[in-house]
Amino acid sequence: MNDLRFRLADDADLAAVVHLRDNAARWMSAQGVTGQWRPGELDADHFRRIMASGEVWLAEAADRVVGAWEVWWEDEDAWGPQPPTAGYVHRLMVDHKSVPPGTGRHLLRVAERRVAEAGRSLVRLDCLAANARLNAYYLNAGYQVVGHKEGKPQPGGTTKSFTLLEKSVRDSGD
Repeated sequence: MNDLRFRLADDADLAAVVHLRDNAARWMSAQGVTGQWRPGELDADHFRRIMASGEVWLAEAADRVVGAWEVWWEDEDAWGPQPPTAGYVHRLMVDHKSVPPGTGRHLLRVAERRVAEAGRSLVRLDCLAANARLNAYYLNAGYQVVGHKEGKPQPGGTTKSFTLLEKSVRDSGD
């Protein structure tokens, strides 16, 4: 993982991020994870909107996008109005065909450092309440369940229930 480079995405990266997200959705489906992500669900406009109000980060290896995530500075749909003490990580994804196991956790640590560097003491995220495997993944990464959100709006107008998790990055050595 030492050959990974990280940078903010720009408009020229939108197609690659959409492709990565669609492939991650296909991988989830192949693993038996349903109801989380669907291919074609998010387009370039979604990521462009995130870049306007937050950040889309890329992980590259050999000049190819192999991972990405979003950092938001507020997430009222899931967390309601909050003081500016947290960064919100969304859509952590990797190209499972080209990265070794553990790459997602490495990207999560980089996202946590970014939030800490911005002067925020908490990283928050939400994941589908019914996805036990993903909930366990974040618990094993040091996150704590701090609540649940019923009926969070999703792309396409549906709503889903989510587990709300957070981790302090104030004293993080990562």
